[in-house]
Amino acid sequence: MGRGAAPSASASASASTSASAALLLLLLLLRAGRPRGAELTFELPDSARQCFHEDVDRGVRFSLDYQVITGGHYDVDCYVEDPLGNTIYRETKKQYDSFTHRAEVKGVYQFCFSNEFSTFSHKTVYFDFQVGDEPPILPDMGNRVTALTQMESACVTIHEALKTVIDSQTHYRLREAQDRARAEDLNSRVSYWSVGETVALFVVSFSQVLLLKSFFTEKRASPRAVHS
Repeated sequence: MGRGAAPSASASASASTSASAALLLLLLLLRAGRPRGAELTFELPDSARQCFHEDVDRGVRFSLDYQVITGGHYDVDCYVEDPLGNTIYRETKKQYDSFTHRAEVKGVYQFCFSNEFSTFSHKTVYFDFQVGDEPPILPDMGNRVTALTQMESACVTIHEALKTVIDSQTHYRLREAQDRARAEDLNSRVSYWSVGETVALFVVSFSQVLLLKSFFTEKRASPRAVHS
């Protein structure tokens, strides 16, 4: 009886260890944070400019990623200014771009998107603005002198894979929105062209009927007045 109970106790201990390891992995992944920032998709009308502001401390790194989803030639002007009014980034008629900078002055940084060069087409713009470096997933990870354990290495690998998945999902979501907008625009053009062809077909058919009718219509001479 005693020998039969030993494997059961060993299995229970192994299951408990696996559950504890899984719980530790989940807590470490939940503990991993993201830099402070904002992610937004907005409409930019024609001949308009939209600006956003963010307070950044000195020495803190920030990054800006943007992409035009719909509208015109899928391009927009973008520039970034520091608290002193100096332009630290400027690009014209870009479809997408990325910009990373470490703040040299503490204060409110301004980044603007301009569609002032367009007079009839409005744009849909997506941007992701992140402030600060990503905190380490493990405590004192940067100051450690010993190698990571197998569990810690697994946490880091899974965390990096999840970040890749998030970036891929964002990329494919933007591509899907862009392709959907193009498909809807193409569908509307085809619909308008079909309506125009239908109207033209009716006009031509009606004109041909009138023309053929005029060929077979007998013209009678008007009677002359009889003078007595």
